[in-house]
Amino acid sequence: MGFADGSNNEPVQILIIDSDPVQRRLVSAHLAAGAGPAVQTLAVASRDEAVHKLSGHRPSLILADVETLGGVEALGNLVGAHTRVIATSARGSVHSAVAAIRAGAVDYLPKPFGAAALIERVEAAIVQWNKLGSEPGKITNKLPHPPTAKADPAGFEGFVGLSAPMRAIFDQVERIAPSRAPVFITGESGTGKELCAEAIHSRSGRGGKPFIAINCGAIPKDLMESEIFGHVRGAFTGASDTRPGAAELADGGTLFLDEIGEMELGLQAKLLRFLQSGTVQRVGETTARRVDVRIVSATNRDPFAEIATGRFREDLFYRLHVLPIHMPPLRERADDILLLAETFLARFADEERRDFIGFSDEAASLLMRHAWPGNVRELQNAIRRMVVLNRGTEITAAMLPATIGGVPSVPRQAGPSSRMPDPIVPFWEQERSIIESAVGAFSGNIARAAAALEISPSTIYRKRQAWLEKRSA
Repeated sequence: MGFADGSNNEPVQILIIDSDPVQRRLVSAHLAAGAGPAVQTLAVASRDEAVHKLSGHRPSLILADVETLGGVEALGNLVGAHTRVIATSARGSVHSAVAAIRAGAVDYLPKPFGAAALIERVEAAIVQWNKLGSEPGKITNKLPHPPTAKADPAGFEGFVGLSAPMRAIFDQVERIAPSRAPVFITGESGTGKELCAEAIHSRSGRGGKPFIAINCGAIPKDLMESEIFGHVRGAFTGASDTRPGAAELADGGTLFLDEIGEMELGLQAKLLRFLQSGTVQRVGETTARRVDVRIVSATNRDPFAEIATGRFREDLFYRLHVLPIHMPPLRERADDILLLAETFLARFADEERRDFIGFSDEAASLLMRHAWPGNVRELQNAIRRMVVLNRGTEITAAMLPATIGGVPSVPRQAGPSSRMPDPIVPFWEQERSIIESAVGAFSGNIARAAAALEISPSTIYRKRQAWLEKRSA
Protein backbone atom coordinates (compact mmCIF):
# COMPACT_ATOMS: atom_id res chain seq x y z
CA MET A 1 0.00 0.00 0.00
CA GLY A 2 1.38 3.42 -0.99
CA PHE A 3 0.11 5.35 2.02
CA ALA A 4 3.29 7.10 3.17
CA ASP A 5 3.21 10.78 2.33
CA GLY A 6 6.24 10.56 0.05
CA SER A 7 8.21 13.43 1.65
CA ASN A 8 9.09 12.32 5.15
CA ASN A 9 7.60 8.80 5.38
CA GLU A 10 5.31 9.91 8.21
CA PRO A 11 1.95 8.15 8.54
CA VAL A 12 -0.88 9.54 6.48
CA GLN A 13 -3.52 11.25 8.64
CA ILE A 14 -7.13 10.44 7.76
CA LEU A 15 -10.14 12.15 9.35
CA ILE A 16 -13.40 10.17 9.42
CA ILE A 17 -16.61 12.22 9.76
CA ASP A 18 -19.67 10.03 10.41
CA SER A 19 -22.49 10.19 12.95
CA ASP A 20 -22.80 6.37 13.00
CA PRO A 21 -20.45 4.99 15.69
CA VAL A 22 -20.44 1.52 14.13
CA GLN A 23 -19.43 2.96 10.77
CA ARG A 24 -16.63 4.98 12.38
CA ARG A 25 -15.24 1.88 14.06
CA LEU A 26 -15.52 -0.23 10.89
CA VAL A 27 -13.75 2.32 8.68
CA SER A 28 -10.98 2.77 11.24
CA ALA A 29 -10.56 -1.01 11.53
CA HIS A 30 -10.51 -1.52 7.75
CA LEU A 31 -7.83 1.13 7.31
CA ALA A 32 -5.74 -0.21 10.19
CA ALA A 33 -5.91 -3.75 8.79
CA GLY A 34 -5.15 -2.61 5.27
CA ALA A 35 -2.32 -0.19 5.96
CA GLY A 36 -1.25 -0.76 9.56
CA PRO A 37 1.06 1.97 10.93
CA ALA A 38 1.14 3.69 7.52
CA VAL A 39 -2.04 5.57 8.49
CA GLN A 40 -3.35 7.38 11.52
CA THR A 41 -7.12 7.73 11.76
CA LEU A 42 -9.19 10.17 13.75
CA ALA A 43 -12.98 9.81 13.86
CA VAL A 44 -15.56 12.48 14.75
CA ALA A 45 -19.36 12.31 14.94
CA SER A 46 -20.40 15.76 13.71
CA ARG A 47 -19.46 18.70 11.55
CA ASP A 48 -18.80 20.82 14.65
CA GLU A 49 -16.32 18.25 15.95
CA ALA A 50 -14.66 18.25 12.55
CA VAL A 51 -14.26 22.04 12.65
CA HIS A 52 -12.62 21.73 16.08
CA LYS A 53 -10.25 18.96 15.00
CA LEU A 54 -9.30 20.85 11.84
CA SER A 55 -8.07 23.80 13.89
CA GLY A 56 -4.59 22.27 13.87
CA HIS A 57 -2.76 20.39 11.16
CA ARG A 58 -4.91 19.51 8.20
CA PRO A 59 -5.08 15.75 7.45
CA SER A 60 -4.10 14.32 4.11
CA LEU A 61 -7.54 12.81 3.53
CA ILE A 62 -11.07 13.23 4.85
CA LEU A 63 -13.75 10.54 4.62
CA ALA A 64 -16.95 12.55 5.02
CA ASP A 65 -20.49 11.22 5.32
CA VAL A 66 -22.73 13.60 3.36
CA GLU A 67 -25.69 13.21 5.71
CA THR A 68 -23.53 13.94 8.77
CA LEU A 69 -22.39 17.20 7.16
CA GLY A 70 -25.98 18.20 6.44
CA GLY A 71 -25.74 18.02 2.66
CA VAL A 72 -23.41 17.75 -0.29
CA GLU A 73 -22.95 21.53 -0.39
CA ALA A 74 -20.83 21.37 2.77
CA LEU A 75 -18.23 19.20 1.05
CA GLY A 76 -16.74 22.23 -0.67
CA ASN A 77 -15.85 23.72 2.71
CA LEU A 78 -13.71 20.69 3.56
CA VAL A 79 -11.54 20.89 0.48
CA GLY A 80 -8.21 22.59 1.00
CA ALA A 81 -5.09 23.04 -1.06
CA HIS A 82 -3.46 20.01 0.56
CA THR A 83 -6.47 17.86 1.46
CA ARG A 84 -8.47 15.33 -0.52
CA VAL A 85 -12.08 14.49 0.38
CA ILE A 86 -13.91 11.23 -0.33
CA ALA A 87 -17.67 11.60 0.08
CA THR A 88 -19.70 8.69 1.48
CA SER A 89 -23.46 8.29 1.66
CA ALA A 90 -26.09 5.68 2.44
CA ARG A 91 -28.36 7.35 -0.14
CA GLY A 92 -26.12 6.53 -3.05
CA SER A 93 -27.31 7.69 -6.45
CA VAL A 94 -25.81 9.02 -9.64
CA HIS A 95 -27.26 12.44 -8.82
CA SER A 96 -25.50 12.60 -5.46
CA ALA A 97 -22.23 11.26 -6.92
CA VAL A 98 -22.22 13.96 -9.59
CA ALA A 99 -23.04 16.63 -7.00
CA ALA A 100 -20.26 15.43 -4.69
CA ILE A 101 -17.64 15.51 -7.44
CA ARG A 102 -18.77 18.95 -8.53
CA ALA A 103 -18.57 20.14 -4.91
CA GLY A 104 -14.88 19.23 -4.85
CA ALA A 105 -14.71 15.62 -3.65
CA VAL A 106 -12.15 13.47 -5.45
CA ASP A 107 -14.29 10.34 -5.12
CA TYR A 108 -17.70 9.08 -4.01
CA LEU A 109 -18.23 5.86 -2.09
CA PRO A 110 -21.84 4.67 -1.61
CA LYS A 111 -22.68 2.72 1.55
CA PRO A 112 -22.43 -0.06 2.40
CA PHE A 113 -18.88 -0.63 1.20
CA GLY A 114 -16.33 -3.31 1.98
CA ALA A 115 -12.73 -3.08 3.10
CA ALA A 116 -11.32 -3.71 -0.39
CA ALA A 117 -13.32 -0.90 -2.01
CA LEU A 118 -12.47 1.50 0.82
CA ILE A 119 -8.74 0.83 0.69
CA GLU A 120 -8.66 1.03 -3.11
CA ARG A 121 -10.35 4.47 -3.12
CA VAL A 122 -8.25 5.77 -0.23
CA GLU A 123 -5.03 4.63 -1.87
CA ALA A 124 -6.00 6.39 -5.14
CA ALA A 125 -6.77 9.62 -3.24
CA ILE A 126 -3.47 9.46 -1.36
CA VAL A 127 -1.60 9.02 -4.64
CA GLN A 128 -3.18 12.27 -5.81
CA TRP A 129 -2.19 13.95 -2.56
CA ASN A 130 1.40 12.72 -2.87
CA LYS A 131 1.68 14.37 -6.27
CA LEU A 132 1.13 17.78 -4.69
CA GLY A 133 4.67 17.66 -3.30
CA SER A 134 3.74 19.80 -0.27
CA GLU A 135 3.30 19.32 3.43
CA PRO A 136 -0.14 19.64 4.98
CA GLY A 137 -0.54 23.25 6.00
CA LYS A 138 -1.76 25.00 9.10
CA ILE A 139 -5.32 26.31 9.03
CA THR A 140 -7.54 28.42 11.21
CA ASN A 141 -10.36 27.16 13.38
CA LYS A 142 -12.75 27.76 10.48
CA LEU A 143 -13.18 25.50 7.52
CA PRO A 144 -11.65 27.03 4.38
CA HIS A 145 -13.71 28.66 1.67
CA PRO A 146 -14.80 26.44 -1.22
CA PRO A 147 -12.30 26.28 -4.07
CA THR A 148 -12.99 28.49 -7.04
CA ALA A 149 -12.59 25.63 -9.50
CA LYS A 150 -14.73 22.54 -9.21
CA ALA A 151 -13.33 19.07 -9.60
CA ASP A 152 -13.18 17.95 -13.20
CA PRO A 153 -14.80 14.52 -13.71
CA ALA A 154 -12.82 14.17 -16.96
CA GLY A 155 -9.69 13.42 -15.03
CA PHE A 156 -8.15 10.70 -17.19
CA GLU A 157 -6.93 11.82 -20.62
CA GLY A 158 -10.23 13.46 -21.58
CA PHE A 159 -12.44 10.57 -20.45
CA VAL A 160 -15.51 11.25 -18.32
CA GLY A 161 -16.44 8.36 -16.05
CA LEU A 162 -16.44 7.09 -12.50
CA SER A 163 -18.07 3.68 -13.11
CA ALA A 164 -16.31 0.39 -12.48
CA PRO A 165 -16.07 -0.48 -16.22
CA MET A 166 -14.34 2.82 -16.97
CA ARG A 167 -11.99 2.50 -13.99
CA ALA A 168 -10.99 -0.87 -15.46
CA ILE A 169 -10.30 0.81 -18.83
CA PHE A 170 -8.17 3.48 -17.15
CA ASP A 171 -6.19 0.76 -15.40
CA GLN A 172 -5.68 -1.14 -18.67
CA VAL A 173 -4.47 1.97 -20.45
CA GLU A 174 -2.01 2.72 -17.65
CA ARG A 175 -0.60 -0.81 -17.77
CA ILE A 176 -0.29 -1.29 -21.53
CA ALA A 177 0.66 2.25 -22.60
CA PRO A 178 4.45 1.91 -21.96
CA SER A 179 4.67 -1.22 -24.12
CA ARG A 180 5.68 -1.17 -27.80
CA ALA A 181 3.23 -3.98 -28.64
CA PRO A 182 0.22 -3.36 -30.91
CA VAL A 183 -3.13 -2.61 -29.28
CA PHE A 184 -6.48 -3.79 -30.66
CA ILE A 185 -9.53 -1.84 -29.46
CA THR A 186 -13.05 -3.19 -29.97
CA GLY A 187 -16.37 -1.63 -29.13
CA GLU A 188 -19.57 -0.30 -30.60
CA SER A 189 -19.66 2.97 -32.50
CA GLY A 190 -19.56 5.97 -30.20
CA THR A 191 -17.87 4.28 -27.22
CA GLY A 192 -14.65 6.31 -27.43
CA LYS A 193 -12.21 4.03 -29.24
CA GLU A 194 -10.19 6.91 -30.72
CA LEU A 195 -10.09 8.67 -27.34
CA CYS A 196 -8.72 5.43 -25.88
CA ALA A 197 -6.06 5.30 -28.60
CA GLU A 198 -5.07 8.90 -27.87
CA ALA A 199 -4.82 8.09 -24.14
CA ILE A 200 -2.51 5.15 -24.89
CA HIS A 201 -0.35 7.40 -27.07
CA SER A 202 -0.25 10.15 -24.45
CA ARG A 203 0.88 7.78 -21.70
CA SER A 204 3.23 5.67 -23.82
CA GLY A 205 6.34 7.83 -23.72
CA ARG A 206 5.60 8.80 -27.32
CA GLY A 207 3.33 11.65 -26.29
CA GLY A 208 5.64 14.28 -27.78
CA LYS A 209 5.68 12.46 -31.13
CA PRO A 210 2.95 12.39 -33.81
CA PHE A 211 -0.41 10.65 -33.35
CA ILE A 212 -1.74 9.95 -36.85
CA ALA A 213 -5.27 8.58 -37.25
CA ILE A 214 -6.61 6.92 -40.42
CA ASN A 215 -10.28 5.95 -40.77
CA CYS A 216 -10.16 2.89 -43.00
CA GLY A 217 -13.89 3.12 -43.66
CA ALA A 218 -13.90 6.75 -44.78
CA ILE A 219 -11.17 6.65 -47.44
CA PRO A 220 -11.84 5.19 -50.93
CA LYS A 221 -10.22 1.79 -51.30
CA ASP A 222 -8.14 2.85 -54.31
CA LEU A 223 -6.56 5.64 -52.24
CA MET A 224 -6.06 3.74 -49.00
CA GLU A 225 -2.60 2.35 -49.85
CA SER A 226 -1.38 5.83 -50.76
CA GLU A 227 -2.83 7.28 -47.55
CA ILE A 228 -0.98 4.76 -45.39
CA PHE A 229 2.29 4.30 -47.27
CA GLY A 230 2.53 7.48 -49.39
CA HIS A 231 3.28 7.85 -53.10
CA VAL A 232 5.70 9.42 -55.54
CA ARG A 233 4.81 11.89 -58.24
CA GLY A 234 3.20 10.22 -61.25
CA ALA A 235 2.53 6.94 -59.44
CA PHE A 236 -1.12 7.13 -60.48
CA THR A 237 -3.56 9.56 -62.07
CA GLY A 238 -3.81 12.63 -59.88
CA ALA A 239 -0.49 12.04 -58.06
CA SER A 240 0.91 15.47 -58.92
CA ASP A 241 3.53 15.46 -56.19
CA THR A 242 5.45 13.14 -53.89
CA ARG A 243 4.20 12.86 -50.36
CA PRO A 244 4.73 10.58 -47.35
CA GLY A 245 1.94 8.40 -45.98
CA ALA A 246 0.52 8.14 -42.51
CA ALA A 247 3.06 5.48 -41.48
CA GLU A 248 5.98 7.81 -42.22
CA LEU A 249 4.26 10.81 -40.67
CA ALA A 250 3.78 8.81 -37.48
CA ASP A 251 7.47 7.87 -37.24
CA GLY A 252 8.44 7.82 -33.57
CA GLY A 253 4.81 8.04 -32.53
CA THR A 254 1.54 6.14 -32.97
CA LEU A 255 -0.44 5.14 -36.06
CA PHE A 256 -4.13 4.64 -35.28
CA LEU A 257 -6.02 2.52 -37.81
CA ASP A 258 -9.70 3.07 -37.06
CA GLU A 259 -12.31 0.68 -38.48
CA ILE A 260 -9.55 -1.72 -39.52
CA GLY A 261 -12.21 -4.24 -40.53
CA GLU A 262 -13.06 -2.08 -43.55
CA MET A 263 -9.62 -2.57 -45.11
CA GLU A 264 -9.62 -4.69 -48.29
CA LEU A 265 -7.75 -7.99 -48.26
CA GLY A 266 -5.03 -6.89 -50.70
CA LEU A 267 -4.04 -3.98 -48.51
CA GLN A 268 -4.24 -6.19 -45.41
CA ALA A 269 -1.40 -8.26 -46.89
CA LYS A 270 0.73 -5.13 -47.40
CA LEU A 271 -0.04 -3.96 -43.87
CA LEU A 272 1.06 -7.35 -42.55
CA ARG A 273 4.35 -7.05 -44.44
CA PHE A 274 4.85 -3.57 -42.97
CA LEU A 275 4.29 -4.90 -39.45
CA GLN A 276 6.75 -7.75 -39.99
CA SER A 277 9.51 -5.66 -41.58
CA GLY A 278 9.07 -2.25 -39.96
CA THR A 279 9.58 -0.64 -43.37
CA VAL A 280 7.28 1.24 -45.74
CA GLN A 281 7.44 1.60 -49.49
CA ARG A 282 5.66 4.47 -51.18
CA VAL A 283 3.41 3.68 -54.12
CA GLY A 284 5.50 3.93 -57.29
CA GLU A 285 8.83 3.71 -55.47
CA THR A 286 11.28 0.84 -55.01
CA THR A 287 13.07 2.20 -51.93
CA ALA A 288 12.00 0.90 -48.52
CA ARG A 289 12.10 3.26 -45.55
CA ARG A 290 12.40 2.10 -41.95
CA VAL A 291 10.01 3.69 -39.45
CA ASP A 292 9.42 3.33 -35.71
CA VAL A 293 5.66 3.26 -35.27
CA ARG A 294 3.37 1.77 -32.67
CA ILE A 295 0.15 0.43 -34.20
CA VAL A 296 -3.20 0.85 -32.46
CA SER A 297 -6.19 -0.59 -34.33
CA ALA A 298 -9.91 -0.37 -33.67
CA THR A 299 -13.12 -1.86 -35.03
CA ASN A 300 -16.81 -1.91 -34.19
CA ARG A 301 -17.17 -5.28 -35.88
CA ASP A 302 -16.76 -8.74 -34.40
CA PRO A 303 -13.25 -9.63 -35.65
CA PHE A 304 -13.80 -13.37 -35.21
CA ALA A 305 -16.92 -13.22 -37.38
CA GLU A 306 -14.96 -11.26 -39.98
CA ILE A 307 -12.24 -13.92 -39.99
CA ALA A 308 -14.84 -16.69 -40.28
CA THR A 309 -16.40 -15.05 -43.33
CA GLY A 310 -13.01 -14.45 -44.96
CA ARG A 311 -13.17 -10.65 -44.80
CA PHE A 312 -10.23 -10.31 -42.41
CA ARG A 313 -6.89 -12.10 -42.53
CA GLU A 314 -6.34 -14.30 -39.49
CA ASP A 315 -2.55 -13.80 -39.57
CA LEU A 316 -2.98 -10.02 -39.60
CA PHE A 317 -5.49 -10.19 -36.76
CA TYR A 318 -3.11 -12.07 -34.47
CA ARG A 319 -0.31 -9.68 -35.39
CA LEU A 320 -2.50 -6.73 -34.32
CA HIS A 321 -4.42 -8.40 -31.47
CA VAL A 322 -1.59 -8.46 -28.94
CA LEU A 323 -2.99 -6.14 -26.27
CA PRO A 324 -6.80 -6.10 -26.55
CA ILE A 325 -9.09 -3.51 -25.00
CA HIS A 326 -12.88 -3.63 -25.21
CA MET A 327 -14.66 -0.30 -24.74
CA PRO A 328 -17.93 -0.86 -22.83
CA PRO A 329 -21.17 0.45 -24.35
CA LEU A 330 -22.91 3.21 -22.41
CA ARG A 331 -25.70 0.86 -21.30
CA GLU A 332 -23.07 -1.13 -19.37
CA ARG A 333 -21.76 1.97 -17.59
CA ALA A 334 -25.08 3.52 -16.65
CA ASP A 335 -23.52 5.16 -13.58
CA ASP A 336 -21.74 7.53 -15.98
CA ILE A 337 -24.79 8.67 -17.98
CA LEU A 338 -25.72 11.65 -15.84
CA LEU A 339 -22.09 12.56 -15.23
CA LEU A 340 -21.55 12.65 -19.00
CA ALA A 341 -24.80 14.54 -19.54
CA GLU A 342 -23.85 17.16 -16.94
CA THR A 343 -20.40 17.54 -18.50
CA PHE A 344 -21.78 17.94 -22.03
CA LEU A 345 -24.47 20.33 -20.80
CA ALA A 346 -21.90 22.60 -19.15
CA ARG A 347 -19.70 22.54 -22.24
CA PHE A 348 -22.43 23.23 -24.79
CA ALA A 349 -24.22 25.79 -22.64
CA ASP A 350 -20.96 27.71 -22.51
CA GLU A 351 -20.34 27.35 -26.26
CA GLU A 352 -23.89 28.35 -27.21
CA ARG A 353 -24.18 31.01 -24.49
CA ARG A 354 -27.18 29.39 -22.82
CA ASP A 355 -28.16 29.43 -19.13
CA PHE A 356 -28.70 25.70 -18.59
CA ILE A 357 -27.22 24.34 -15.35
CA GLY A 358 -28.94 20.98 -14.87
CA PHE A 359 -31.71 18.48 -15.58
CA SER A 360 -35.13 18.02 -14.05
CA ASP A 361 -35.68 14.76 -12.16
CA GLU A 362 -37.99 13.46 -14.90
CA ALA A 363 -35.49 14.31 -17.66
CA ALA A 364 -32.66 12.69 -15.72
CA SER A 365 -34.75 9.56 -15.21
CA LEU A 366 -35.51 9.33 -18.94
CA LEU A 367 -31.84 9.76 -19.79
CA MET A 368 -30.97 6.93 -17.42
CA ARG A 369 -33.63 4.61 -18.89
CA HIS A 370 -32.65 5.10 -22.53
CA ALA A 371 -30.60 2.28 -24.12
CA TRP A 372 -28.24 4.68 -25.98
CA PRO A 373 -27.56 2.50 -29.04
CA GLY A 374 -25.31 5.28 -30.35
CA ASN A 375 -23.47 5.34 -27.02
CA VAL A 376 -21.59 8.45 -25.83
CA ARG A 377 -21.74 10.06 -29.28
CA GLU A 378 -25.54 9.79 -29.29
CA LEU A 379 -25.74 11.30 -25.80
CA GLN A 380 -23.38 14.12 -26.76
CA ASN A 381 -25.39 14.94 -29.89
CA ALA A 382 -28.68 14.82 -27.97
CA ILE A 383 -27.43 17.27 -25.32
CA ARG A 384 -26.09 19.69 -27.94
CA ARG A 385 -29.39 19.55 -29.82
CA MET A 386 -31.38 20.31 -26.67
CA VAL A 387 -29.12 23.21 -25.75
CA VAL A 388 -29.33 24.76 -29.22
CA LEU A 389 -33.11 24.39 -29.62
CA ASN A 390 -34.26 25.46 -26.14
CA ARG A 391 -33.97 28.19 -23.52
CA GLY A 392 -34.00 28.07 -19.73
CA THR A 393 -31.88 26.97 -16.80
CA GLU A 394 -33.04 23.36 -16.60
CA ILE A 395 -33.41 20.65 -19.24
CA THR A 396 -36.93 19.25 -18.87
CA ALA A 397 -38.51 16.06 -20.19
CA ALA A 398 -40.37 18.08 -22.81
CA MET A 399 -37.04 19.15 -24.32
CA LEU A 400 -35.75 15.61 -24.83
CA PRO A 401 -35.81 14.12 -28.35
CA ALA A 402 -38.80 11.87 -28.95
CA THR A 403 -36.48 8.84 -29.32
CA ILE A 404 -35.36 9.30 -25.70
CA GLY A 405 -38.87 9.62 -24.37
CA GLY A 406 -39.44 13.35 -24.67
CA VAL A 407 -42.37 15.17 -26.21
CA PRO A 408 -42.27 15.24 -30.04
CA SER A 409 -41.20 18.55 -31.51
CA VAL A 410 -44.02 18.59 -34.10
CA PRO A 411 -47.62 19.56 -33.20
CA ARG A 412 -50.09 16.70 -32.74
CA GLN A 413 -53.70 16.89 -33.79
CA ALA A 414 -56.32 16.31 -31.12
CA GLY A 415 -58.64 13.46 -32.01
CA PRO A 416 -61.98 12.34 -30.64
CA SER A 417 -60.16 10.39 -27.94
CA SER A 418 -58.60 12.23 -25.01
CA ARG A 419 -55.56 9.95 -25.25
CA MET A 420 -52.69 11.60 -27.07
CA PRO A 421 -51.26 9.42 -29.86
CA ASP A 422 -47.79 7.98 -29.54
CA PRO A 423 -45.09 10.03 -31.25
CA ILE A 424 -44.24 9.03 -34.81
CA VAL A 425 -40.60 7.98 -34.95
CA PRO A 426 -38.84 7.89 -38.35
CA PHE A 427 -38.57 4.40 -39.80
CA TRP A 428 -34.75 4.44 -39.84
CA GLU A 429 -34.67 5.23 -36.12
CA GLN A 430 -37.08 2.38 -35.35
CA GLU A 431 -34.94 0.08 -37.49
CA ARG A 432 -31.80 1.22 -35.71
CA SER A 433 -33.39 0.61 -32.31
CA ILE A 434 -34.37 -2.95 -33.30
CA ILE A 435 -30.95 -3.80 -34.72
CA GLU A 436 -28.94 -2.25 -31.87
CA SER A 437 -31.13 -3.98 -29.30
CA ALA A 438 -30.39 -7.31 -30.99
CA VAL A 439 -26.65 -6.56 -31.11
CA GLY A 440 -26.74 -5.65 -27.43
CA ALA A 441 -28.63 -8.84 -26.57
CA PHE A 442 -25.76 -10.84 -28.07
CA SER A 443 -23.05 -8.76 -26.35
CA GLY A 444 -21.97 -7.07 -29.56
CA ASN A 445 -21.75 -10.26 -31.65
CA ILE A 446 -22.90 -9.05 -35.08
CA ALA A 447 -23.08 -12.50 -36.63
CA ARG A 448 -25.41 -13.87 -33.94
CA ALA A 449 -27.57 -10.74 -33.93
CA ALA A 450 -27.92 -10.95 -37.71
CA ALA A 451 -28.89 -14.62 -37.49
CA ALA A 452 -31.57 -13.84 -34.90
CA LEU A 453 -32.96 -11.03 -37.07
CA GLU A 454 -32.71 -13.28 -40.19
CA ILE A 455 -30.61 -10.73 -42.08
CA SER A 456 -27.04 -10.68 -43.33
CA PRO A 457 -24.26 -9.36 -41.06
CA SER A 458 -23.22 -7.07 -43.92
CA THR A 459 -26.67 -5.46 -43.71
CA ILE A 460 -25.99 -4.43 -40.12
CA TYR A 461 -22.57 -3.03 -41.01
CA ARG A 462 -23.99 -1.12 -43.99
CA LYS A 463 -26.87 0.34 -42.00
CA ARG A 464 -24.58 1.34 -39.10
CA GLN A 465 -22.39 3.24 -41.55
CA ALA A 466 -25.47 4.95 -42.99
CA TRP A 467 -26.65 5.96 -39.50
CA LEU A 468 -23.19 7.29 -38.66
CA GLU A 469 -23.22 9.42 -41.82
CA LYS A 470 -26.73 10.63 -41.05
CA ARG A 471 -25.72 11.71 -37.52
CA SER A 472 -22.60 13.52 -38.73
CA ALA A 473 -24.40 15.24 -41.63
